[in-house]
Amino acid sequence: MLYDDLARALSDAAFARDVRSADLAQLTDEQLGELLPAAHRVHHADVTPATWRTAMAVRQAADERRPRVSPDACRRLFEALVVRSRHSEWAVDLTPGVAALVGCAGPWPELAEPARALSESLLVRKTIAHPYALFLIAGLADDATLRAVAQRLGEGPIAMDEMNLLTGLTPADRAVMTELDLVNTYIEPESPPEVWQKLADLPVYVDFARSALEAAADRADGIQSGAIPYLADKAFTAREVAVLGQAARVALLRDEEWLPEVCARLLPGIAVAPTPARTVPSQALLYELVRAAKEFPTPEAVTAIRTARSVTRHAGVPKQLDKLLKKVEAALAQRTEVALRLPRLGFDEEGVLRRPAGDGYAAVVRVTETAQLTWQKDGRALRSVPASVRRDHGDLVKELRDLVKRVDLQLVTLARALEGGMPADTGHPYGWWRTELAGHPLARTVVGRLIWEIETAPGAWKTFLPAADDLPDAPDDACVRLWHPIRADAETVRAWRDRLVDGQVRQPFKQAFREIYRLTPAEEETRLHSHRFAAHLVHYRRMRGLFRARGWTSRLLGPWDGGDGDEATRVLVSGRWRARFLHSFVDWADDDPVASTDWVRFDQRLDGHWTEAPLAEVPPLVFSEAMRDVDLFVGVTSIAADPDWTEQGPARAYWERAGFADLTETAEARRDALIRILPRLKIADRCTLDDRFLTVRGDLRTYRIHLGSANILMQPDDAYLCIVPARGRVTAKVFLPFEDDRLSVILSKAMLLAADAEITDASIRAQIDRAA
Repeated sequence: MLYDDLARALSDAAFARDVRSADLAQLTDEQLGELLPAAHRVHHADVTPATWRTAMAVRQAADERRPRVSPDACRRLFEALVVRSRHSEWAVDLTPGVAALVGCAGPWPELAEPARALSESLLVRKTIAHPYALFLIAGLADDATLRAVAQRLGEGPIAMDEMNLLTGLTPADRAVMTELDLVNTYIEPESPPEVWQKLADLPVYVDFARSALEAAADRADGIQSGAIPYLADKAFTAREVAVLGQAARVALLRDEEWLPEVCARLLPGIAVAPTPARTVPSQALLYELVRAAKEFPTPEAVTAIRTARSVTRHAGVPKQLDKLLKKVEAALAQRTEVALRLPRLGFDEEGVLRRPAGDGYAAVVRVTETAQLTWQKDGRALRSVPASVRRDHGDLVKELRDLVKRVDLQLVTLARALEGGMPADTGHPYGWWRTELAGHPLARTVVGRLIWEIETAPGAWKTFLPAADDLPDAPDDACVRLWHPIRADAETVRAWRDRLVDGQVRQPFKQAFREIYRLTPAEEETRLHSHRFAAHLVHYRRMRGLFRARGWTSRLLGPWDGGDGDEATRVLVSGRWRARFLHSFVDWADDDPVASTDWVRFDQRLDGHWTEAPLAEVPPLVFSEAMRDVDLFVGVTSIAADPDWTEQGPARAYWERAGFADLTETAEARRDALIRILPRLKIADRCTLDDRFLTVRGDLRTYRIHLGSANILMQPDDAYLCIVPARGRVTAKVFLPFEDDRLSVILSKAMLLAADAEITDASIRAQIDRAA
């Protein structure tokens, strides 16, 4: 009955029926496939609104379900697409026809005539949106049509080489290539990894990827040597840029061993002119290769991008590369299987590199928590770079300073990669870990300050701290992984925190003091979503910056069509789980956009598709790490933590309420750290801690500093005291077991207020005196 009504609605303008997605769910895949040709024959200018809505609903349902299409329905669909191509000023979309071929329930029908007509209609267009779909369709027509399409798409030698490759592929393999048409690498989120995996599984394409990238590197070398004439931004055609971007993604995904050498030639080669000009051979290819590295990063690709950034003379390229590099490094932290690969760079086993600089001088680079460059004369330490070294060995000085920056960036990347692997509970063979991480001259400083555990028997784990403990005696194939407090009891967590503070061990990221987020009764009741961090007002630009830093993707919000709200997403555990965080644009405050926060949901990837998962089914480690990120976003960017907030109305009410609210897990970890830090400070006798506040007794007043927002109330009447963090005293000499800007601010304010009689800042002193 429903099928008959829909078929009539698509063909009879006098029969009107509005449908909903729930209605279409009643159709079988075969029925949906039979309706598809009629739905694509409908043109909005010739039918009633009800008929148009019915046609669009059927098309959308087919896109979502990908039904099996009979050969006859497939033929009728192609004929419908031909009709549309003749009656539309826009280029016809071939993807429904390709999807029908892929999902055809029998042998492909004879399609030579419609395939020829569709190909000819697209060849006259200025641009071709779906080149691989066009090539597949052209192959169903005749050789002349296929040659015409190949000639059109083969703009440039590398693009023509790809056309020659496609000509030798089977129709089924050509169909795999059509999935690239749905990939838009210029917007976020990026394409699904499985699209590239299918391509990476085609041996002939892997061979082509290597030859294409090597040919591009050879061309870049030729431009730099002068063998090829230089024209700014003309080194590669638009089609070659697209083809090379695809080739790079396949090679990066496979982590091909030949790729680092090619990247080291290609990226710097297209980033600087062979002349003194401030132009580049190809901005388009440079950015496309960096975008490819963002999707499938490797340490070597990051190094090549940094090199390109250092050599370019173009005014705008460095700024753009800096933005992209942040995304590449964040993505590298998620790809733990390659991110832990660090070069040794000539450092000895103790993390020291020595370079002679003439006349008894020597440079020493030593890696502890960071890399430090010092100079010596006959083994005696010097305070600065000797004048003669600066004069006669300027290149060496620059090289070593660049090396220090490079090492520090690699250590940061390593720390991010190790932390990024925590949700996946990543394990490593002990033999490899002992040699390539704990024994690596650079990695050892990061690895040594983290707590690890090794499986000594099935299900039995032993914890150790490499910086202070002997490495366990265990087989090379034993599993070693980072310790996580969610797997430990409270007493064990307490013991590790005490040990780190007592031993003055500063961890590269928060591990022992890491917040734990377990399912609450309220979340068990809501089942599919969490409102734990909902209804907060945040500085939107800051929050979006944290999204990028923590590997979340989101669209830009603002007062424009479609900019009212979005779900920030982060994919975890090698693509098996996804967290979603809804946030909405609210308004502007002093040219600063403000957003509100909403629910958090989780999806599991099943059969290649994301399916919403009940919170109770999310692995505890995945849930905890995702919720920790959201807590960070809210805690750092909430307007409640802004001491300068002056807006009134509902936002002010939120500021007053949230600025002194109960502590979140992040603030609780901060409180736990203060319990251990305060007794070591000179102001310890002036400080007390309660459930939400650090109370500081000054000579003039007593102050209560909120451990979440760092906002201050003055007793006895709880008058608000505004202190902008930049005006407080630094606490560089106070040991912190982990990096926490808010904790540093709280300690700075505490030290300032403990000696409030000595405060000379007029604005702060006026507030104190006025309240008194």
